[in-house]
Amino acid sequence: MADCCAVSDHPNKRRCPVHGGECAEVQVNTISHHIREAWCWESKDQRYYFCDDPACEVVYFGADNSVILKTQLRTTVGAKESMPDALLCYCYGVTRAVARSEPRAREFVVAQTRRGLCSCEISNPSGRCCLKDFPPN
Repeated sequence: MADCCAVSDHPNKRRCPVHGGECAEVQVNTISHHIREAWCWESKDQRYYFCDDPACEVVYFGADNSVILKTQLRTTVGAKESMPDALLCYCYGVTRAVARSEPRAREFVVAQTRRGLCSCEISNPSGRCCLKDFPPN
């Protein structure tokens, strides 16, 4: 599969400054594609992390503990939402409801990923492959 689905995708972890859970590193490029008014955000020379805890309003945070909240994004973060129309796959628009009801959707995403036709590193707010978010077959 594409590099985005490699097991060691984001080995660097850090605890969220708000809820304290362990969070994976995310690239600045990913953040800049999801933040509202990206032209107003200045990244710093530091590592950034993605918080996937649904109860936490923080989506991204820096090593300096600066935070970017859900309200500061133009993208709804499916990992933080429980509604059926929350996106699991940002590359192909697969929602949680579709993933549960249509097994071909997962098969399609797997096939596209194997062909290197996904853009998870940018499209998915986590910067990671979405396949781990799909319900089991």
